[in-house]
Amino acid sequence: MVILKSSEEIKRMRESNSILVDVLAGLKNLIEPGLATIELDKYAEYEAIKKGAKPAFKGYRNYPYSLCVSVNSEVVHGFPSK
Repeated sequence: MVILKSSEEIKRMRESNSILVDVLAGLKNLIEPGLATIELDKYAEYEAIKKGAKPAFKGYRNYPYSLCVSVNSEVVHGFPSK
Protein backbone atom coordinates (compact mmCIF):
# COMPACT_ATOMS: atom_id res chain seq x y z
CA MET A 1 0.00 0.00 0.00
CA VAL A 2 1.35 3.41 -0.97
CA ILE A 3 0.62 6.29 1.37
CA LEU A 4 0.64 9.64 -0.41
CA LYS A 5 1.84 12.65 1.53
CA SER A 6 0.03 15.96 1.46
CA SER A 7 1.82 19.15 0.41
CA GLU A 8 2.00 20.18 4.07
CA GLU A 9 3.51 16.84 5.12
CA ILE A 10 6.12 17.08 2.37
CA LYS A 11 6.94 20.64 3.44
CA ARG A 12 7.42 19.50 7.06
CA MET A 13 9.61 16.59 5.93
CA ARG A 14 11.81 18.97 3.92
CA GLU A 15 12.16 21.28 6.92
CA SER A 16 13.09 18.47 9.31
CA ASN A 17 15.53 16.97 6.81
CA SER A 18 17.16 20.37 6.39
CA ILE A 19 17.70 20.54 10.16
CA LEU A 20 19.17 17.04 10.14
CA VAL A 21 21.57 17.91 7.32
CA ASP A 22 22.80 20.96 9.27
CA VAL A 23 23.30 18.97 12.49
CA LEU A 24 25.12 16.14 10.70
CA ALA A 25 27.39 18.61 8.88
CA GLY A 26 28.26 20.21 12.22
CA LEU A 27 28.98 16.82 13.76
CA LYS A 28 31.21 15.92 10.84
CA ASN A 29 33.28 19.05 11.48
CA LEU A 30 33.67 18.19 15.19
CA ILE A 31 34.86 14.60 14.85
CA GLU A 32 38.52 14.08 15.68
CA PRO A 33 40.57 11.43 17.47
CA GLY A 34 40.07 11.52 21.21
CA LEU A 35 36.77 13.41 21.19
CA ALA A 36 34.28 11.88 23.62
CA THR A 37 31.09 10.71 21.96
CA ILE A 38 29.09 12.38 24.73
CA GLU A 39 30.31 15.71 23.34
CA LEU A 40 28.82 14.82 19.97
CA ASP A 41 25.55 13.99 21.68
CA LYS A 42 25.49 17.32 23.52
CA TYR A 43 26.22 19.21 20.30
CA ALA A 44 23.53 17.37 18.32
CA GLU A 45 20.88 17.94 20.97
CA TYR A 46 21.75 21.61 21.40
CA GLU A 47 21.73 22.31 17.66
CA ALA A 48 18.49 20.41 17.05
CA ILE A 49 16.67 22.24 19.83
CA LYS A 50 18.12 25.58 18.72
CA LYS A 51 16.62 24.95 15.28
CA GLY A 52 13.22 24.07 16.75
CA ALA A 53 13.51 20.29 16.48
CA LYS A 54 13.32 17.50 19.02
CA PRO A 55 15.89 14.67 18.86
CA ALA A 56 13.92 11.57 17.87
CA PHE A 57 16.00 9.05 19.84
CA LYS A 58 15.90 10.92 23.14
CA GLY A 59 13.16 9.51 25.32
CA TYR A 60 12.16 6.78 22.88
CA ARG A 61 11.64 3.75 25.10
CA ASN A 62 13.49 5.70 27.80
CA TYR A 63 16.65 6.08 25.70
CA PRO A 64 18.54 8.88 27.49
CA TYR A 65 20.56 10.37 24.60
CA SER A 66 20.02 12.21 21.34
CA LEU A 67 22.42 10.05 19.32
CA CYS A 68 23.21 6.39 18.93
CA VAL A 69 26.94 6.65 18.38
CA SER A 70 29.83 4.23 18.18
CA VAL A 71 33.57 4.40 17.68
CA ASN A 72 35.17 2.64 14.71
CA SER A 73 33.77 -0.87 14.33
CA GLU A 74 31.66 -1.02 17.48
CA VAL A 75 28.01 -2.01 17.43
CA VAL A 76 25.73 0.61 15.84
CA HIS A 77 23.53 1.21 18.88
CA GLY A 78 26.11 2.59 21.26
CA PHE A 79 25.45 4.98 24.13
CA PRO A 80 27.51 8.17 23.99
CA SER A 81 30.20 8.17 26.67
CA LYS A 82 33.20 9.99 28.04
